Amino acid sequence: MRNADDPHVLRHHGHDRIKEQLHAEMVTDWVWKLTEAPGEALLLAARAHHIGRWTIPREDYPTGRAGYHRWRLALKEFHAAEAGAILEREGYEPATVARVREIIRRGNLKSDADQQALEDAICLTFIETQLATVATRLNEAKLREILRKTMAKMSKAAIEQAGHLHLPHEIRVLIGESVAG
Repeated sequence: MRNADDPHVLRHHGHDRIKEQLHAEMVTDWVWKLTEAPGEALLLAARAHHIGRWTIPREDYPTGRAGYHRWRLALKEFHAAEAGAILEREGYEPATVARVREIIRRGNLKSDADQQALEDAICLTFIETQLATVATRLNEAKLREILRKTMAKMSKAAIEQAGHLHLPHEIRVLIGESVAG
């Protein structure tokens, strides 16, 4: 399985791109921007953090918060397993494979710099590529809640970067308010 196999397309900077391939590239770019010298395991995790995501649709899980959390947990486990299997086939050392899986699972954000860097990069990529579209489907209160939860997962450095993204004015205002409040 490869990110290039994703059937979903996103329009980004005027070009149609394969969603998870674009996200893998952008998350990797953000890791390089946010981390002085990212290690191999972090870079591998950045490329593989959503591998095969399209194969586990949100609709397969119950609606509501509990169903969403079950889906997200299942995705993390799936991504970690898929990435690990690929790395094992490619001959990576077991310690590297285990570390990539651990980073992808992101169970210790605030205490593991690599996990936090990956989460920051994922959040920034979401904000940059999908937040404006998501905003068109939600009322303002729900959008504020999503932003608040997203910002709570991010480091101060990543939040600062979010303030510099080229986004619609309304989204930039909401981000500013999320950070301030």
